[in-house]
Amino acid sequence: MSDQKLVSRSEDFSEWYNTLCLRADLADYGPVRGTMIVKPYGWALWENVTAALDKRFKATGHLNAGFPMFIPKSFIEKEKKHVEGFAPELAVVTHGGGEELEEPVVVRPTSETIIGHAYAKWIKSYRDLPLLINLWNSVVRWEMRTKLFLRTLEFYWQEGHTAHATYEEAQAETIQMLNIYADVYENEAAIPVYRGRKSASERFAGADETYSLEAMMGDGKALQSCTSHNLGQNFAKAFEIKYLDKNNQLQYCWTTSWGFSTRFIGALIMVHGDDQGLIMPPRLAPYQVVIVPIAKNDAEKEKVMPVVDRIRSELAAADVRVKVDERDETPGFKYNDWEMRGVPLRIEVGPKDVEKGSVAMARRDVPGREGKSFVSQSGIADTVKAMLDTIHKALYDRALKMRDENTHDPKDYAEFKNAMEKGFALSYWCGEAECEAKIKEETKATTRCIPLDGQPDVAGKCIHCGKAAKEKALFAKAY
Repeated sequence: MSDQKLVSRSEDFSEWYNTLCLRADLADYGPVRGTMIVKPYGWALWENVTAALDKRFKATGHLNAGFPMFIPKSFIEKEKKHVEGFAPELAVVTHGGGEELEEPVVVRPTSETIIGHAYAKWIKSYRDLPLLINLWNSVVRWEMRTKLFLRTLEFYWQEGHTAHATYEEAQAETIQMLNIYADVYENEAAIPVYRGRKSASERFAGADETYSLEAMMGDGKALQSCTSHNLGQNFAKAFEIKYLDKNNQLQYCWTTSWGFSTRFIGALIMVHGDDQGLIMPPRLAPYQVVIVPIAKNDAEKEKVMPVVDRIRSELAAADVRVKVDERDETPGFKYNDWEMRGVPLRIEVGPKDVEKGSVAMARRDVPGREGKSFVSQSGIADTVKAMLDTIHKALYDRALKMRDENTHDPKDYAEFKNAMEKGFALSYWCGEAECEAKIKEETKATTRCIPLDGQPDVAGKCIHCGKAAKEKALFAKAY
């Protein structure tokens, strides 16, 4: 663990974030600039996230598969918008085995092209549809500015790829997956999100429509939390993905893709963390409970440890992820360490607790005495599970309050610019790219999405140019 001092969030949010990733033992820097090592504690968190997603994917009929990380460069060039969008970020291999390759290969930036190649071979009839496949892998994008979890040269993610007989089926799939992501963010990570459609300039390269979740971080900036794309027939036409319909007519498929990456961990840190370190949402935390035995000598240890072992067994039997900290360190050191790592609930067991048949319980989300209580050892598993649910709700409510208090409805462009100093603005926008570019130039804010929910029933005027506008867009500075 890094021993670098953790600055306060208000003093330097970016430095606080970078230091916390290291001090909480989530990650370290790789030897190649812009790469990241995910350490066991960070990987355990990612495993819990992937399990929550994988369960939902399989429940909706998706199957996991594995595809090569090397893609012929010619594949990338088949879809014009796709190659234009990704060209600056591509890592290209030109030599292998000591010889120059006949055709350069691209290290996977995303898999739409190689999926298209395979689907063209696999899909022949309407009976082969829908084809619903998900990949768990890593991808490489040669980013110039990197930040642990949020933007690295290589990052871990899942990417789903589906093929359908009709536009309507593809669109339903696109929204279904967006809603699955929202469910994980809100009901597993306790992070409220806006669901919305991206503007044309923010759309995925090669998609007809891109949808995203947008979350507010602790400094008021936005983080694009996942994306779901309706690719229309663009990739189907580029890769000749066709099927014979029920009338024996050859038709192009309609395809989708959708992805969720380790930047989720960055969101979790920035939404819930405080000046003492991480605050893990209970449903995803690697350890939901840490038990700290308190004993000054061997005699007290002999008295305390049987109770500690019994409580650990009861919690484990109730499917609570529990850790007993038996390190040769002071209780104060252990408290600070687990607070830094964000474990939701700490249980302290000392000789007096054994005598009283109770334990001390401390909530990570409520610091100091207010978060501490004494509860009976009897029925401890039920008590703990109820408290973990209470913590989840408290974290969600706190994040929602922060987001709502910093989401503005400015009356004019001057108010809009003030709002962009910290927070979001929900404002009418004409939909024109030129106007969008001007706003970005003048405020450094972008259209995060056009929210799917809560759109006004009446038209208005664009916050920037004053032209007629039918929809409100969510604007913010972003990571």
